[in-house]
Amino acid sequence: MQLTYRPYELLLKHTFTIAKFSRNATPLMLVQLTHEGQTGYGEASMVPYMGESVETATAFLNRVDVTRFTYPFNYAEIITYLDSIAPGNPAVKAAIDIALHDLDGKLQNKPCWQLLGGNPGLMPVTSYTVGIDTKEIIIQKIQEAPEAKVIKVKLGRDSDKELIQTIRSITDKPLYVDANQGWTDRQQSLDLIYWLQEQGVQLIEQPMLKTDIDGNAWLTANSPIPIIADEAVQRLADVEKAAGAYHGINIKLMKSAGLYEAKQMVDKARALGLKILIGCMSETSCATLAAAALAPQCDWADLDGPLLVSNNPYPAPAFEDGRWVLRNEPGLGLRA
Repeated sequence: MQLTYRPYELLLKHTFTIAKFSRNATPLMLVQLTHEGQTGYGEASMVPYMGESVETATAFLNRVDVTRFTYPFNYAEIITYLDSIAPGNPAVKAAIDIALHDLDGKLQNKPCWQLLGGNPGLMPVTSYTVGIDTKEIIIQKIQEAPEAKVIKVKLGRDSDKELIQTIRSITDKPLYVDANQGWTDRQQSLDLIYWLQEQGVQLIEQPMLKTDIDGNAWLTANSPIPIIADEAVQRLADVEKAAGAYHGINIKLMKSAGLYEAKQMVDKARALGLKILIGCMSETSCATLAAAALAPQCDWADLDGPLLVSNNPYPAPAFEDGRWVLRNEPGLGLRA
């Protein structure tokens, strides 16, 4: 087994602004694992507010002993080993996990979605994210993605209603909302939620601080729209904590340390009666296809990485009727 990796700066088409952060690019670590003549591809998308960087990823990867990854892969043992190297670092752990799944599929001559027990026919539409911006840029962003069936809107500031009204001036497509912990007052938040319901909003991610368990639970108990935990749910151990405080969870491979634990989170959420949104950071076709392999087992998808970037190092996956298309190709189906 051979491990190689290189840093890559992923550029965004537009400045991406959420409630508390803005960025124009995202540092990545592109990973390859080669075994028996096959190569698996993975990536770590390290958005700054998650605490990872090219430096931390490099330091972590330099400590990984790939001779421990014997085939067939024991993913439970592998994630335990990766966690033993250092706590945290979920994105770079995800890069290794994704590459292993891609490699596994190629060695078995099976697509990853089949290895995960998925059904491509159940692929949900994926939303197209619009960050906080001026009226003119918001309109431009939406016009750049006519193929999108659902618009995801970043909120969490005093301009929330104005932003929604701007979108509604040009489209009546269904909306998802992500407040990124930007709301603070329970009653004001609930009043806004009822107004958002009238505007065609179908779900709301992380309305209040992830540490405000009571506040989020109160909104969940009173909201006519599903309330989804995002920052409050990172890995498998967090899923059970979401039951009762949220209607559902947002799973991202860069939070869950990859596909193995993400699949466990899906199964755990189903057992607890939680809805599931599968989301992403700023990602290339590689991580998008990995998450898409699991998406048919989820209720909603927000996998718009390739739609928002200008220098995707891989060809974009097939996209039809607002959905990513899972092909019957070994591994991720990532085209060189």
